[in-house]
This record gives sequence, C-alpha cells and structure tokens, in this order.
Amino acid sequence: MPKSQPQPTGRVLRPSANPTGDPIVAAAADLFSERSFDGATTREIVARAGVTRPLLNYHFRSKEDLFATVHAEGFRQVNAAMDRELKGTTDPWKRLEAAIAAHLGELVKHTDVSGVTTASLFHAVPASLQRRLNRERSLYEDRFRALIAALRLPPDVDQSLLRLTLLGAINWTRTWYRPGKRTPAQLAQHLVNKILRTRL
Repeated sequence: MPKSQPQPTGRVLRPSANPTGDPIVAAAADLFSERSFDGATTREIVARAGVTRPLLNYHFRSKEDLFATVHAEGFRQVNAAMDRELKGTTDPWKRLEAAIAAHLGELVKHTDVSGVTTASLFHAVPASLQRRLNRERSLYEDRFRALIAALRLPPDVDQSLLRLTLLGAINWTRTWYRPGKRTPAQLAQHLVNKILRTRL
C-alpha cells in the first residue's frame, strides 16, 4: 500500500485560507516560478493577487511560509496523481511505471506550482527554508524507496543510487520535454521496460 501523501510542513495558514484556490498562493506560485524565491517580493505577490498587505500577513508570517505552501501544493498534486495511477495495480514493475508516469504527467503540465516544486531542487534557498522543503521531499522519496524495494533486483544493485538517479532523470524531463511526441505514459513505459528491466 502506498504511504499517505505528506502533509504540508511549516505552513502558517488561518482556516479561511485555501491552498488550492487562494489567489495569494496562485500569485506566489506564478512569481516564484518566474523569478525564483529570491527574485520575487511580497509586494509583487500582493499586487498580482489583488489583495492587501495586511491580508497577506494574516495568512502567512513570511515569504518562506508562502514558498513552503506553494511547494507543499506541488507535492499534494503529484501525490494525488500517483495515487490515481497506482490504484488497482499490483505488479511491482507496473507500479513503478505508473508512479513515473504520474510524476512526469505533473511535471510536463508546466504549471507554476509544479515549476516551483521542481525548481527548488536546483536553486538555492535559505537554509531554514531548505530544511522544511527537505522534510517534505523525503516523505515523497519514501514512496519511490518502497516501490523500488518491491522489485526483484539483483543483490548488487544499490537501491538508493537507483532511486536518486531515477528521480533526477524524471525531474530533469521538465527542461527538455516537448508535447506532440511521446506522452508521459509512453516515456514511463520506455524507461521501465526498455531500460531498467532489460538491465536489472
């Protein structure tokens, strides 16, 4: 059974705030994706969201909290997509293929939220914020750790190295993928069946 999706960490929201529909979160995702954590300012986020600064401060104590919320929403979306793809699938290799397809499907949508979640892997953020993001990322990686552990692999295969290499390749897809050729499902099928299964 897959682990339940991780809960957002470090988020300081009042009950009235909705992380999937709040215009503040949407504007923040847009600007963080466009300009990175350091490049986006709360003044710009307020202006783009069409809200007041006091309202922003009511829901979020800092820009770090806002970034963490956008980051958490990206993982919520990819976890939900993975849950849908894994439902009813029992074969270990098919489950890995389904998980990869779900991850790729979210990445290549090129939404601002997925952009922030992916970009956080490659761009520096303050150490205190990075620790918060790492906790959530680790919970997500646990899902791939479990999927790989379920495979019948040769004993000399380093499963940690396999997991990290696989996730790195998947996340890099966002930079080169162009629609109109192979779909995320076709990419996942090729990666699992033509590359991994024939060599492991």
